[in-house]
Amino acid sequence: MKFLYFDHSELGDWRLGVLSETADAVVDVTASVAHLPHLDNRGLINAVIARFDEVRRTIEAAAANATPVGLDGVTIRPPLPLPRQIDCMAVNYMEDGTLPAPPQINGFHKSPSAIIGTGGTMELPDVPAEVFEGEAELALVIGKRARNVPASEAMDYVFGYMNFIDGSARALPPAGNTFFQVKSRETFAPTGPFLVTKDEIADPNDLDVRLTVNGETRQSFNTSDMAHKIPRCIEWLSAMHTLEPGDIVATGTNHRGLSPFMDGDRVELEVEGLGVLKVSVSDPLKRTWARDSRLQHKEKGLDGPYTPQLTGKYAR
Repeated sequence: MKFLYFDHSELGDWRLGVLSETADAVVDVTASVAHLPHLDNRGLINAVIARFDEVRRTIEAAAANATPVGLDGVTIRPPLPLPRQIDCMAVNYMEDGTLPAPPQINGFHKSPSAIIGTGGTMELPDVPAEVFEGEAELALVIGKRARNVPASEAMDYVFGYMNFIDGSARALPPAGNTFFQVKSRETFAPTGPFLVTKDEIADPNDLDVRLTVNGETRQSFNTSDMAHKIPRCIEWLSAMHTLEPGDIVATGTNHRGLSPFMDGDRVELEVEGLGVLKVSVSDPLKRTWARDSRLQHKEKGLDGPYTPQLTGKYAR
């Protein structure tokens, strides 16, 4: 099942829907689960996740009997607009097998207010970042309360998966632990277009991931390259703090293909089986960088991990 939120001129805003079998239409299932505790429609998916075993058949029946609405006639919103928290795994790939050993497991928090959906715009702020990047990631969504979960049982706590772009404003001053201001900017967490239940994904640690910028492939890797696989990530996170239904865990990226995001870019991310997430980039300052990926920059023997800024405010 593929869940999504959508706005429609007649049905209203923030309708909870299920993608039709033809994948070109959505079925409104909001009324079928409106009895679940929630403050407004944006929080309805969290309630569905928490009680999915109870309401699944009701949702399926509603989807089978409702009239589909074509996707070309709706505005798609983020599929999980109000997560309680976003945990992100840091340096969690073997970089195409080039690392001699798995990095030490690590992570960070990203503000839920950074979330946008497909069709949205990443807005680059007026800050002296060395470069702005967006990391192609597979995100999982927690399905039930998880505390001190062993890796052997971890997959039982997964509800589903979605595309996730981890936006970054790199190397902001002062030097040191600046992950919050690097990662938690408004619009720096594009997600969607769908939240796909786990039964539709045979092996989340064997999915092709592809991110393009203006039609050119910039990242292409498989989730099998994770240094710490999903069960270990859940085990590690749930030992530190309790994970609740609807919490997001972004599983990291292969950094070698990362390249600058800049004004006017059209970005598309497709993790196998999860649809295509499409966002644009806006920079009022119109700054520019070379298009080299991190790997290309390194292969040229140039200084630093990032391609330098060429023009605009803060260029050196």
